[in-house]
Amino acid sequence: LASSAVGCAECHCMNPGAHKDLFDHNDEKVHLTVTPHDCRTCHTDEAAQYEKNIMSHAHGNLAKNQLYAAMMTSVNGVQSVGKDEKISVTAPDELTMTDSCYSCHGTALEVTGKATRDTSYGDMEFLKIKGWPNQGVGRLNPDGSKGSCASCHTTHEFSIVMARKPYTCSQCHKGPDVPAYQAYSVSKHGNLYASMEKDWKMDSVPWVLGRDVSGPTCATCHASLVTNTDGEVIATRTHQMNDRLPWRIFGLIYAHPHPKSPDTSIIRNKDGQPLPTSFDGGRAAEFLISPEEMSARRAALQKVCRGCHAQNWVDGHWARFEASLSTTDKMTLAATKLLETAWKQRLADPSNPFDEAVERLWVEQWLFYGNSTRFASAMMGADYGVFANGRWFMSKNIRDIVDKIGCLRLQRSNKAH
Repeated sequence: LASSAVGCAECHCMNPGAHKDLFDHNDEKVHLTVTPHDCRTCHTDEAAQYEKNIMSHAHGNLAKNQLYAAMMTSVNGVQSVGKDEKISVTAPDELTMTDSCYSCHGTALEVTGKATRDTSYGDMEFLKIKGWPNQGVGRLNPDGSKGSCASCHTTHEFSIVMARKPYTCSQCHKGPDVPAYQAYSVSKHGNLYASMEKDWKMDSVPWVLGRDVSGPTCATCHASLVTNTDGEVIATRTHQMNDRLPWRIFGLIYAHPHPKSPDTSIIRNKDGQPLPTSFDGGRAAEFLISPEEMSARRAALQKVCRGCHAQNWVDGHWARFEASLSTTDKMTLAATKLLETAWKQRLADPSNPFDEAVERLWVEQWLFYGNSTRFASAMMGADYGVFANGRWFMSKNIRDIVDKIGCLRLQRSNKAH
């Protein structure tokens, strides 16, 4: 492929029969979007791997989950205040949704008509596409495919260097819910990258540890073909992204083994909720990878660690990391029990667990503070596990929830009298 010319037509005229966004341009059939199905003509393995990636289903995983839909309405909806300070919420419009959650998760592209515009070449006809522009990782495309390779390999650059740099991942993984980039930036690995990247060979294939780079980026651990200086393969290239990850540390609402399927909308916990864990901490095991698969993935990632570190270093780090999963889950459980107390005492309405003040405190416990602590532990970004949305806030938040419940009880008592 390195010797093959790639121009406009090779991408924008590919697979014309599949594209609903096809239009006539200079006597050619051209489509606006370039999709993973177009890219797989040359990049077959990468496209197949990406179909197994949770990110490729990011739109549907959000849109088809009733709990997440309730959260999106609570967060993105327009609030108005009526009599007695009663708050009503108007569901967010399409432009708000595409500007917020679906910016990363991907929009659903739909051809809605045509428009004629005056151009330097005279009047020309253009398609009107709902959801455009968007480069979200789970974008639903007019040819039926999912995702956008341009999320990481930006349009018209096709750059492996760009995809390997942490700034690319920071587009979506920059907290406070997914503070991966922040935690990496303040870690020793991030320090090495910031200080030494100018001397690294970011375009080498394979990527040789100790010769091309002296520290990892996101891609080193999660995606790239990595070898040692003897040519031994440490990790094969993957666009699945999670096949080196035993744990999903993005808590929903607790940390858990990675889902078996990239379509997480099919998951149901024991209480029938579309979550990989239940509120009491139990796991929806039938939808999650097995202990054996977890061991294989742990070994794969630790092999990358050992490309630079001795075994005792790796063991020490992993012991701390996996301990953080346990402690953060216990703190989330404590907050959840308090919220359930508020529900049982009718101090809050459980029909939407995301809209009331005490419920927002509970959400922050697992979505912000639990996640920050786990990401900090995973990447050795210490302060994001303590004072920067870490353990300080997890412990403080428990007190805040207790105080809030006390205030709600007092308010109800005052109304009764």
